Amino acid sequence: MDKTETNLQTAFAGESQANRRYLFFAARAEKEGLPQVARLFRAAAEAETVHALNHFNAMDGIGSTKDNLTAAAIGEHYEFTRMYPPFIAKAEEEQNERAMVSFDRANEVEQVHHKLFEATLKAVEAGTPLKDEAYWVCPVCGNTVAGEAPDKCSVCGASGQAFKKIE
Repeated sequence: MDKTETNLQTAFAGESQANRRYLFFAARAEKEGLPQVARLFRAAAEAETVHALNHFNAMDGIGSTKDNLTAAAIGEHYEFTRMYPPFIAKAEEEQNERAMVSFDRANEVEQVHHKLFEATLKAVEAGTPLKDEAYWVCPVCGNTVAGEAPDKCSVCGASGQAFKKIE
């Protein structure tokens, strides 16, 4: 890989993280009664998204839907098999309970995402019509459920009423 490709990957990661940080900062500003500050953070977050998309496009990061489903499934598989297990072990070793819970929940949810991507890819490849249904995301751990929200999150136990509907 040449240096420019490495720089594009680094820039994409940085811009993507800045987007998320600024959205989190905006939510805090809203809670603190500072709507104009929140707007500024959301505007900057949107700009960071533009930068991230431009870098990703320069890397030819978006393929066909089949390619994208495959890449997503591979990425999720990597996270729950290779990335999170050592993170969980290190957090346990260092007795960092908050990190351990965060990593453990993410690890479990990545397995859910992997299954969803794999099943969807299989259906798309077979030409099987996909069921038109909403997804529901747990605001505590990110667990993702197709169809209807559960009564209770199977990963963290949060109330199903808290799940965010994604249509």
